[in-house]
Amino acid sequence: MLERLQKILSARGIASRRKAEEYIKQGLVLVNGKPATLGQKADPVVDTIEVKGEVMEARKEMLYYLMHKPRGIVTSNIEKSPGKAHAGGGAGGAPTVRELLPKGLQGKIFPVGRLDKDSTGLLLLTNDGVLAYRLTHPKFDHEKEYEVETEMDITNGQLHKLREGMIILGEKTKPADVVRTGTRNFRIALTEGKNRQIRRMCQKVGCPVKTLKRVRIMTLEDPSLREGKIRPLTEAEKSQLLASVGV
Repeated sequence: MLERLQKILSARGIASRRKAEEYIKQGLVLVNGKPATLGQKADPVVDTIEVKGEVMEARKEMLYYLMHKPRGIVTSNIEKSPGKAHAGGGAGGAPTVRELLPKGLQGKIFPVGRLDKDSTGLLLLTNDGVLAYRLTHPKFDHEKEYEVETEMDITNGQLHKLREGMIILGEKTKPADVVRTGTRNFRIALTEGKNRQIRRMCQKVGCPVKTLKRVRIMTLEDPSLREGKIRPLTEAEKSQLLASVGV
């Protein structure tokens, strides 16, 4: 499919569209051996595209899977060494996400972002580096939503503080969408992902987290996916997710 060169380079994570324009103007982009021009279109499957002397690799088969991570599982794709077969691949010997994958997928797909060991919920795994970058880099502000249960009743004032933002890890958190669902329960949607952010925020307002579950990653939701299970994204889910992040 023919696309503008700027879009192709941006989608591959090679350069922003503006930077791609600069490369084209400087004669650093070739299509089938000839200098590209601004506005030129190409087919990345058929045409040979060179950027700064390097041939852009054809986009390999992209794999997209959704997992419901159970509690006690470490978000890691590190392979266990043979000498530690019974120790587990995570910190303190905890089992890892990799161990939940079918053998044929181990080492082929990787978790996007993290869920801490004590949290459950949706985790996206893929070999699409561009998508992973768009979903995890802070500048893109992509939303993830969580269900939270606290150790004690949480007040409206405490929820307001979570909603407005607070200082943790030396920085103020961005405003969040917070909706009460019970005396000790609420849903929170974040566009950032600081280390153990929700747990730290709740601790700071004096209402520690009892359970934490991720229920949505951008356009992805699946309340019927059971803990420990994994499934490929449907074509509709994949298209919607990629479109939502501009890939």
